Amino acid sequence: MVKRYLWIFLLSAAPALEAQTLHLKLDNGMKVLVSEDKRAPVAAVRLWYKVGSVDEHTGKTGLSHALEHMMFKGTKAVPAGAFSRRIAALGGSDNAYTNRTETVYTTDIAAKNLEEVLKMEADRMTGLNFSDRDFANEMDVIREERRLRTEDSPAGKMWETLNINMWHKPFNRAPVIGYMDDLHTLKADDLRAWYRQWYAPNNATLVIVGGVNAQDTVKTVEKLFGGIPARELPPRNDEAENPAFAEPLFTAEIRAATAQPIVGIGWRMPRAQKITDEMPYALEMLSLVLAGTDSARYDKKLQRGDAVALAVSAGYNNYGRKNALFAVTAMPNGGVTPAALKARLTGEIRDIAEHGVTPQELELIRHPLEAEKIFAKDSVRSRADMLGTLEHNGFGWQTEDEVLRRLLAVTPAQVQAAARLLLQSPAAEITVLPQQQNAARQRTGRLKTPSARIIRNKAEK
Repeated sequence: MVKRYLWIFLLSAAPALEAQTLHLKLDNGMKVLVSEDKRAPVAAVRLWYKVGSVDEHTGKTGLSHALEHMMFKGTKAVPAGAFSRRIAALGGSDNAYTNRTETVYTTDIAAKNLEEVLKMEADRMTGLNFSDRDFANEMDVIREERRLRTEDSPAGKMWETLNINMWHKPFNRAPVIGYMDDLHTLKADDLRAWYRQWYAPNNATLVIVGGVNAQDTVKTVEKLFGGIPARELPPRNDEAENPAFAEPLFTAEIRAATAQPIVGIGWRMPRAQKITDEMPYALEMLSLVLAGTDSARYDKKLQRGDAVALAVSAGYNNYGRKNALFAVTAMPNGGVTPAALKARLTGEIRDIAEHGVTPQELELIRHPLEAEKIFAKDSVRSRADMLGTLEHNGFGWQTEDEVLRRLLAVTPAQVQAAARLLLQSPAAEITVLPQQQNAARQRTGRLKTPSARIIRNKAEK
């Protein structure tokens, strides 16, 4: 039944214990990774499906996220709501999330109850059976979620407008939750069809980390999932876009119910396609040099030093498929204009591009970063998330230590090159101004806005 095994023996952080990690691929194409950590009798279960908003099509946005909700609406064996109730009764917790490229189901449970979790996951991989009424009720919940997190959220509105204008292809621009127009027109059968297309063992990665016997757990997984047939997956959308804009730079203002303005600046950047790609590590390190620690430039200069910003962040996500966004966001302090704050944000990047960073500056970033990654290995939940992310995105779970090593090895020259790459690439700029209006005003370039239905719904509230 099993096509290939990869047996790895690792020394646990507890010196007396030997931990075994088993990696295999079932005949039906399902990837399985089981890693022992017997310091506590708990297990973290993560089931990845390789489907997200970039796989959707115009007029049907939000399918993947909506299906995530419906996966808790029952099968013939497990009625609606019973999945989470059973997990809670066993002393565990469960959740799920959807992003642009994947949908992930998470359960943390006592190791002795692992088989019960796996039975229910295998059951809902093939037996989802929600009613039209459950679908209609849940779509009300999802539409309200969109209102709260996007339309009535200044930050949410900023991110959506930035993303819509950042990309050219409609499936790259579309929000994970979907446009409100589509959330009003999706049908229950749309979700059932989406489920049949993508929820297959050959589109899934199962990761289990914790106080389990790896060999026994593999046998259980084979028993419960091995008989589920593989399916032919639909062709995927071509996500590839030129890292640089093919049209002029744009700057836009939108209005929202916020006491203070918010500014966001984004750049299209490359994402690692193989573990040895160097620029993504440099971009990640650049984001840490800019924000997120006490020694980061934005935190030290813009917040604590000159007090021009109430809040500031910088981010770059190296994990996914093809497209990546490098973004900085900030909220100006009283008396500071958004334009002045944007100038300070880009000014720090320009300073790094022109003058670089010192080895000492990078060292102040490396120490807490390394400590954070090492401590994360002590958490079965964090380790399951990391191993699954690496495996599911094609890097391989074995690269966990190599990824950290390559990140810590980034040099001042590489950080400087990353800053120069940002400055060579046109930026998209969004400013959220305080006013309860649903208007978007173009200053330069071409601005796309979310669907008109969103504006009408707001006016009707």
